[in-house]
Amino acid sequence: MKALKELTGVAAPMPMINVDTDMIIPKQYLKTIGRSGLGKGLFHEMRYNEDGSDNPDFVLNKEAYKDARILVAGDNFGCGSSREHAAWAIEDFGIRCVIAPSFSDIFYNNAFKNGMLLIRLPQEEIDQLTEQAEYGSNAVFSIDLESQTVTTPNGQSHSFEIDEFRKHCLLNGLDEIALTLGKEDSISSFEENKNTTQRWLTPA
Repeated sequence: MKALKELTGVAAPMPMINVDTDMIIPKQYLKTIGRSGLGKGLFHEMRYNEDGSDNPDFVLNKEAYKDARILVAGDNFGCGSSREHAAWAIEDFGIRCVIAPSFSDIFYNNAFKNGMLLIRLPQEEIDQLTEQAEYGSNAVFSIDLESQTVTTPNGQSHSFEIDEFRKHCLLNGLDEIALTLGKEDSISSFEENKNTTQRWLTPA
């Protein structure tokens, strides 16, 4: 998993409430277990017209936001079914941070496990960030995970809370597999000791 210590990029405003995982990535994209390529299906129904052409009114289709790396969203983002593809699609598009007043618990956990940073802030601060994100290509936010701050184009700094374990994993690029491999010496020692002291558990 790619480490995330600092993130600077354009923030796209999407102040809709209750954006569920079906809106993030609809069911026709769930046939794959691969993480790459899902970015093209992100927000499919809002992003494309019925003929498959881009919807020019959708925020991520606007020139200023096509390379957005941060999303400023509305309350209860990621609600609905527990599809992990939702986190995969957002990350594959290039967005590594979503800022909102609240998130679905399942989506929140899935996102962190896939190397994304989710930031909860009070609605009053989200409103301020949304206004700043409407600056188009000038809506460049800077996020410092170590200091736990979001800095907006007008120089305002917003502090956020994050679980220390999740912060450690993001800063060091550690997913669940990497965390397990980090205990390889202890696991090997346990296995060796088990083979010596509990021979009846060792296959013949």
